[in-house]
Amino acid sequence: MGRGRLRIYLGAAPGVGKTYAMLAEAHRRQERGTDVVVAFVEDHGRRNTADLVAGLEVVLRQQVVHRGARFSEMDLDAVLARRPQVALVDELAHTNVPGCRNAKRWQDVEELLAAGIDVISTVNIQHLESLGDTVEGITGVRQRETVPDEVVRRADQIELVDMSPQALRRRLAHGNVYAPEKIDAALGNYFRPGNLTALRELALLWTADRVDEYLQKYRAEQGIEGIWQARERIVVGLTGGPEGATLIRRAARIAARTSGGELMAVHISRSDGLAGTDQSPQMLIEQRSLVESLGGTFHAVLGDDPAVALLDFARGVNATQIVLGTSRRPAWQYFYGPGVGTTVTREAGDIDVHMVTHEHAGSGRGRIPIRRITDLGRTRTVAGWLTGLAGPPLLALALTAIGGLGLSTDMLLFLSLTVLAALVGGLLPAIASALVGSSVLNYYFTPPIHTFTISQPQNIMAVAIFTVVGISVASVVDLAARRTLQAARSQTEAQTLSALAGTVLRGAPNGDGVLTALMEQVRETFGQESAALLERPDPLGAWAPVAAAGPHPPERPEEADVDVPVGESLALVLRGRVLPAADRRLLGAFAAQAAVVLERRRLAREAAAARREAEGNRIRTALLAAVSHDLRTPLAGIKASVTSLRSADVEWAPEDEAELLAGIESGADRLDHLINNLLDMSRLQTGTVTPLIQETDLDEVVPFALGGVPLESVRLDVPETLPMIRADGGLLERSLANLVENAVKYSPPGVKVLVKADALHPPGGPGRVELRIVDRGPGVPEDAKERIFAPFQRYGDAPRGAGVGLGLAVARGFVEAMNGTVTAEDTPGGGLTMVVTLPAVERPPEPGEPSGDGHDPLSRLVT
Repeated sequence: MGRGRLRIYLGAAPGVGKTYAMLAEAHRRQERGTDVVVAFVEDHGRRNTADLVAGLEVVLRQQVVHRGARFSEMDLDAVLARRPQVALVDELAHTNVPGCRNAKRWQDVEELLAAGIDVISTVNIQHLESLGDTVEGITGVRQRETVPDEVVRRADQIELVDMSPQALRRRLAHGNVYAPEKIDAALGNYFRPGNLTALRELALLWTADRVDEYLQKYRAEQGIEGIWQARERIVVGLTGGPEGATLIRRAARIAARTSGGELMAVHISRSDGLAGTDQSPQMLIEQRSLVESLGGTFHAVLGDDPAVALLDFARGVNATQIVLGTSRRPAWQYFYGPGVGTTVTREAGDIDVHMVTHEHAGSGRGRIPIRRITDLGRTRTVAGWLTGLAGPPLLALALTAIGGLGLSTDMLLFLSLTVLAALVGGLLPAIASALVGSSVLNYYFTPPIHTFTISQPQNIMAVAIFTVVGISVASVVDLAARRTLQAARSQTEAQTLSALAGTVLRGAPNGDGVLTALMEQVRETFGQESAALLERPDPLGAWAPVAAAGPHPPERPEEADVDVPVGESLALVLRGRVLPAADRRLLGAFAAQAAVVLERRRLAREAAAARREAEGNRIRTALLAAVSHDLRTPLAGIKASVTSLRSADVEWAPEDEAELLAGIESGADRLDHLINNLLDMSRLQTGTVTPLIQETDLDEVVPFALGGVPLESVRLDVPETLPMIRADGGLLERSLANLVENAVKYSPPGVKVLVKADALHPPGGPGRVELRIVDRGPGVPEDAKERIFAPFQRYGDAPRGAGVGLGLAVARGFVEAMNGTVTAEDTPGGGLTMVVTLPAVERPPEPGEPSGDGHDPLSRLVT
C-alpha cells in the first residue's frame, strides 16, 4: 500500500478560515463518493464550523487523564482501525497530552500517512519552527507549539487561506473568532493591524518559497535554461579579493528592496588548481560568513573561463541580476583581453548586470595566469616563449656567421620561426616572436644594417607584412587549439551520455544491478574516489544508500565533495574532488538517469505486486464460482440423510440406516478434502507456507499418504535402501496424497497405480530422489501438461463432484516450497506419470552397504 497524501491549509493567524475551508473540501469529496471522516476538528465554539462538522462522520476522541484533569485527544488507533480514504486532522502543530502514543499531532499524522490514509490538516504560519524568533519579534509572543518546517514542506499540496487584516479584525469584532469576553484583549494585542500585516507577509513569502521550489524542479526536469523572472535572485561574483565584502553588502541591499529576493554568492576557482596572487583563502572564509549572516548562500564552482562559469551558474539557478566589482587590473593589462566584467555584461542576455565601484579598482591584481590566454598546456606554453624570445637572436647569430642568405630568404626563416612559436606556444609567444624577429631582422639584415632605420620602402612593407602574418598565424593556431579542446570535450560528453543511455537500457527491468553499475560509471567518468545514490524516504529521517561504488562512499550529502539533489528525497554524492560547472551539468544527466532507474525499479515492484493481487483476485473469483456447487452437493446430501434419519414418521431398516450414515460420512469426507485443499491453496497464495525441512525417510511418508485411497488400487515400489531426503514430512504427505488420489481417479477399474521411487546421482550434481506416480488412464495432451497444475483446472469431462481442481496445484506448490519439482510425463503404453523429485541427504556409503540405486534385489514390493 502506498503512502497517503497530505494537504495543508496554511493561514497567517487564527480565524482566517482554515478549518472552515478544510471542512468545505471534505463535503465536496464526500459528495464525490470519497470515504471521509473527522479524526479531530476543533470548532472553538464557532457555529458555522460546527454546522459543517455535523454533516460528516466523526471518530470519537480518546479521553486522557493527566494530573487529575481529563482531556480529549484524537484517537489514533480508532482512525487507523476505521481506515478511511481521507481523515481530517485540525491543528497540525498541537502538542498531545502526556500519555498519548506520540508527543505531537504531526507525528500522529505521519502514522496515518504511512498507513496509506490521505490527511487534510491546518496550521498557522506562526507555528512553523524556523519562524519562531521572527514571530516573537513581531508579536511579542513566543509560540510553544511548533511543527518542523520539513513536515509542512513535504505536503503534496499547500493552500494559503488569506484574509486582509481589516477583514480579520471585523470577524473578530463580530464574535466569529473568539468568545465576547476575549475580543477586546485580542484586538489590542495579538490582532493589531501591524501584527496581522507582518504575519500575512510571512505566510505569503513562505508559500512563494514553496512555489519556487516547484518551479526549480520543473525547470530542471524540462531542461529549461532561459531566465524566468518569477522572483528576484541576485548572484554576486567573488574573486577572493578585498572588494568582496563591498559587493556582498551592495547585493544584499538590492535583494532587500524586493520581497522574497534571494542572495547567492559564487566564487569561481581554476580547474587546474592555479590561483592568482590576489586570491586570499582567509578572505573567502570571511566573505562566506558575511553572506550567510545576511541570509544568503555561498557556492564554489570550477571553471577555466570565469565569465562562462559565472554565467552558467547564474542561468542554472534562474538568477535575474549579477553583481560584479570593477576590475582591479591596471589599464595596460586589458591588452590580454576584455575582462570578466565586460564579457559577462556582453553575454548576460536577460540577466541584469551591476558593476560596482570600490576603492581597490585599478590598483592591480597581480599576475595574469598564462593559461587564461591559451589552453595549450604549461609545457607547450613555456617552450613557445623560449622559441619566441630566444629563437630570433639565435637565428640572427647563425645567419650573420654565414654572411646571410639574402633579405627575402632571411625574412622567410624568421617568419618560419614565428610560425613555429605559434604552433608550439600559441598567441602570446608568437606575438613576442614576431616583434623580436622584426626588430632583429631590421637591425642585422635590412639596409642600413646595425641600425633600426629602414631606407627602402619595400623593406618597410616586408617587415610589416612579416609582423602581421606572424600574429595572424598565432591567432589561428590559438583559436584552433581552443576549438579542438571544445570539440574533444563535446565528443567526450556525447560518448559519456551514450554510454549512460546504454547502461540504463541494458539494465534489468527491475533496476537490480543497474544502479551499482551507474555509480561505478559516475566514479570512473568524473575521476572520483567514490560515488553513491542516497535516499531519504522521510525528510526528517536519516539518509540511506541505495547504491554505491568505490571505497568509503559518502553517507550524507554533507560529507561529499559534490552533491547533486534529485528531487526532495534523493541525492547523488561524490567524494574525491570538486567538479567544474561544465562537469556539473553532465553530472546532472547521471543524477536524472539514476532517479529514472530507481523509479523504474519501484514501478516494477508495484507492477509485480499488482499482478499478484490480480492473480489473487482471479483465484478468489474462480474459488467462489467453483465451490458453489461442490460445497452445496455434499451439504445437501448430508442434510437429506440427517433429515431422513430424524424423521419420526419412517421406521428405517438397519441396512437403510447404515446406507444413510455411509452417505453422511462420504459427504463429510468430501467436504473435509475440499476444505483442506482450499486452505492449502490460500496458504500458497498468501506466501505463508514455511516448510520445516529435515531429514525424512520416504518409505515412512508414502504409506501415510495412501490413507485416503483403497490399498488394492495402489502398488508400491519404494526400496528401503533409498537415501534420506530433505523435506517437510507433513507437506510431502499432503502432496503425495493429492497426486495419488488424482491418479486413482483417472485409472481404469481394476488397474493399479504404481508408486515407484529411485535414487538419482547426476554427474557433478547433488543427489536427488525421484518418485513416480504412474497411471494407465486417458493421459493428457502435451500442451495441457502445464495447465493441469493451475488452480481450478479439471481435465476433460471430469464430473463436478470430482473436486474443484486444486489437488495438483497444491501438490506442486508444496513440493516447490521444499526445493523440489513436480512434472507430468506420458506413461509408455498410455496414461500419465507424475514425477516428484526432492533433494537427497548426501552421506558416504558404509562398507558393504548396497548402492541404493533403486535396483537392489531386496526392494520391497507391496501390493
